[in-house]
Amino acid sequence: MVKTSDELALMRVSGKLLASVFEMLDGQSLNGMSTVQINDLVEHFITVDLEARPASKGQYGFKFVLNCSINHVVCHGVPSDDEIVRDGDIINLDITLEKSGFIADSSKTYLVGEAPPAAKRLVRVAQEAMWKGIGQVRPGAHIGDIGFAIERHAKKHGYSVVREFCGHGIGREMHEEPQVMNFGRPGTGALLREGMVFTIEPMINQGTRKVSTEEDGWTVVTNDRKLSAQFEHTVAVTSDGVEVLTLRHDEKSMTARAA
Repeated sequence: MVKTSDELALMRVSGKLLASVFEMLDGQSLNGMSTVQINDLVEHFITVDLEARPASKGQYGFKFVLNCSINHVVCHGVPSDDEIVRDGDIINLDITLEKSGFIADSSKTYLVGEAPPAAKRLVRVAQEAMWKGIGQVRPGAHIGDIGFAIERHAKKHGYSVVREFCGHGIGREMHEEPQVMNFGRPGTGALLREGMVFTIEPMINQGTRKVSTEEDGWTVVTNDRKLSAQFEHTVAVTSDGVEVLTLRHDEKSMTARAA
């Protein structure tokens, strides 16, 4: 689970490149685009502009470079020509990138056009919950500390946390140990050590935490069809805290939210 300094240096490169994918998307108007168009735009940027590999494509038989999860879709949404992003939607784009043998993983929930206030609030709290989890990362802390901070923040605002999916170790493989749950008890779970790299990726629901997988075998939805929002970063445990490997430029001032 612990990466060497050389491995961490390569993971920083992958993380920075992946952050630039989201910065590219920040400049796009997603309104009116099909989710396949978004997928193709990202694939071209990763492969041509960044000369990297979209690590999700072909993983577990998945045919696309990203997951696109709109409104009540919790995660693993599959791009489609028929699925059009509309004004007022929220959409989570979950993207992975591999460079020089190492993978980075990140996601962001976008507000499309004039999203309703309730959607804006959910997205804000989901992002804050991720940062609360990140704020627990330091040598000597435990995985349970991360999940406890995430769930406490979500519940404080009247939301629920999906329990069926979690963060994970990452490096040469997309999914490594440890599993990073989005709920837990302080002082429990794996002990964090310098050099560990994993994702933190809470999925926060407006209503019930219960979810179901649709017939395509991928798309996960809320049982009550209320909204769900997710944010994700790849982080490394440092000697005195945490380094967010997929940090975007627009988040430089947001790291204080982890406190």
